[in-house]
Amino acid sequence: MHGERSIRVGDITRVEGEGALHVRIRDDRVEELRLDIFEPPRYFEALLRGRTYLEPVDITARICGICPVAYQLTAAQAIEAACGVVVGGPLRELRRLLYCGEWLQSHALHVYLLHAPDFLGYDGVVDMARDHPDAVHRGLRLKKAGNRLMEVVGGRAVHPINPRVGGFHRAPERSELAVLIDPLEQAREDALGTLRWAAGLDFPDLEVDAELVALGHPDEYPVDRGRIHSSAGLDLEAGEFDAHFTESQVPHSSALVSTLRGRTYLVGPLARYSLSSDHLLPDVRAAAAEAGLGPHCRNPFRSILVRGVEMLQACKEALAIVRDYRPPDRPFVDVEPRAGEGSACTEAPRGLLFHRYRLDEEGRIVSATIVPPTSQNQLAIEADLRRLVDGGLALPDEELARLCERGVRNHDPCISCAAHFLRLDVDRG
Repeated sequence: MHGERSIRVGDITRVEGEGALHVRIRDDRVEELRLDIFEPPRYFEALLRGRTYLEPVDITARICGICPVAYQLTAAQAIEAACGVVVGGPLRELRRLLYCGEWLQSHALHVYLLHAPDFLGYDGVVDMARDHPDAVHRGLRLKKAGNRLMEVVGGRAVHPINPRVGGFHRAPERSELAVLIDPLEQAREDALGTLRWAAGLDFPDLEVDAELVALGHPDEYPVDRGRIHSSAGLDLEAGEFDAHFTESQVPHSSALVSTLRGRTYLVGPLARYSLSSDHLLPDVRAAAAEAGLGPHCRNPFRSILVRGVEMLQACKEALAIVRDYRPPDRPFVDVEPRAGEGSACTEAPRGLLFHRYRLDEEGRIVSATIVPPTSQNQLAIEADLRRLVDGGLALPDEELARLCERGVRNHDPCISCAAHFLRLDVDRG
């Protein structure tokens, strides 16, 4: 078809935050594609300047109500790095346990409430629940188990109040963690059920054409520590992030976009799995293979399977930590302020999260840098959408708009975090 064609669609549903997609097509060719993030900037980095070194753990939690732990623990580790402290032993295990709870509840929310309706042809989970009540109940149980874990370890499920620089304000008793065993065992079965159920979904063909970036660790699946690795052989400490990754402003976005030495890259479940699937627990690897996943996965539509794998991994890791737990002698280690700079990366459910803080000699924050996963993924999402539109030009406008929405939701973007996503506006001409 030659000539012009315009499509306008309201805000994309089932993503966190607000944004728009603008597509201009001329003579059966995508001439322009923009993912517009118009949510107001949050200014957290400016808010942190002048605060004491103990405050970022509580302040940055407010960046996101879905993945607050990622911001808290990354902030804590960056501050600790600036002060020359490494938290290990039982306190580090508690931190990983808290992170398992966040992965569980965040992935369950995305898989069942946001992503699954796309595959089953529903506008939302309420309609889906009428025909698939067992699946929705399974998803709600998984999310409840993750929330409960966050409550016990973090003090509450949303914006936990127990984490602090150096560890926790209070370490739970062994009996308090023991009550998590039954719901976590149920969650493990539900996660396995999720994988088997999702394996039967229909996955469109699409391959991410971007460098994959995630933490890597020689002894474990990446969650709360490791070096920055990529599919092109990158191997960096967190403190080297700025030397390789560049943020820049584009006119159509209130979020900065990030490139890796000028290249588009992708963070998140696909990157973690593709770079570290050999560090999954053996029976989790077997479950992934049973669901049709090989050692690598670049199809963003199949990210629903990878999130199921990571939920299973989180359940099994959490159960092991809970069963072996012995309360630490003290709930935190002392972290004395000093002038310096510290950086840290962890793996939020949506991908690599970077924090850097510079402190003065009294421990006040001179500067803060936070690079969330969604802003890092913006260019990769746009590239996915361009390929989807190129392959779907023959579709009616309404179907093409739905396909684009699916393409965005594949990556579970947290747009509010990135505004430091979706109305579709297509102009065919």
